[in-house]
Amino acid sequence: MSTLDVTRAELALIVLYLNKAEARDKICRAIQYGSKFLSNGQPGTAQNVDKSTSLARKVFRLFKFVNDLHGLISPVPQGTPLPLVLLGKSKNALLSTFLFLDQIVWLHRSGIYKNKERAELLGRISLFCWMGSSVCTTLVELGELGRLSVSMKKLEKNLKNSDKYKNEEYRAKLEKSNERTLALVKAGMDIVVAVGLLQLAPKKVTPRVTGAFGFVSSLISCYQLLPSPPKSKTS
Repeated sequence: MSTLDVTRAELALIVLYLNKAEARDKICRAIQYGSKFLSNGQPGTAQNVDKSTSLARKVFRLFKFVNDLHGLISPVPQGTPLPLVLLGKSKNALLSTFLFLDQIVWLHRSGIYKNKERAELLGRISLFCWMGSSVCTTLVELGELGRLSVSMKKLEKNLKNSDKYKNEEYRAKLEKSNERTLALVKAGMDIVVAVGLLQLAPKKVTPRVTGAFGFVSSLISCYQLLPSPPKSKTS
């Protein structure tokens, strides 16, 4: 491939990435929490960017609660243990509730919904739902990593006389394990962010700590949404 072809292919991947509403939302999230880290809760330009970006992000999440409602009623893969099924469904329910209530918060901040006290209460409830969904995600990922570890050890025993990294099934399981480990780290960080936003431990989880964890969590989300590069053709 010529340099122009490579550049065109890379630009096409960038366009594909930026065309996703979810990707634009996570980029805005990184800006929001980066600004929170810089402002440390103090008035100024960084705090203004934090607040305005937070409001702008809510537009990207309009009707997004339908996604998790669909996940809530969708069948689970056969062989999934009942505790993991229940945790996964709880995560879907909590996240869907968070996204639905978050729309009422957006209506209030846009001046459409006038009841300030109720909007603030619903906003706080929505954050507790988000924190709960992050806890469920953490437990699900820990459970799935445990199941993957057991299946990989069994496969290693069968492949002890050959190079396991040349086995397609083992490589697929290893890639899945890495993905779930990254999701586990992100979910753990999101719990800290939720604690900071709810001010459950204001002395330990300051706005700067919340911003730092939220920024790194956002970068992980951006990475997870990256499209797979096209496979090069072999002669």
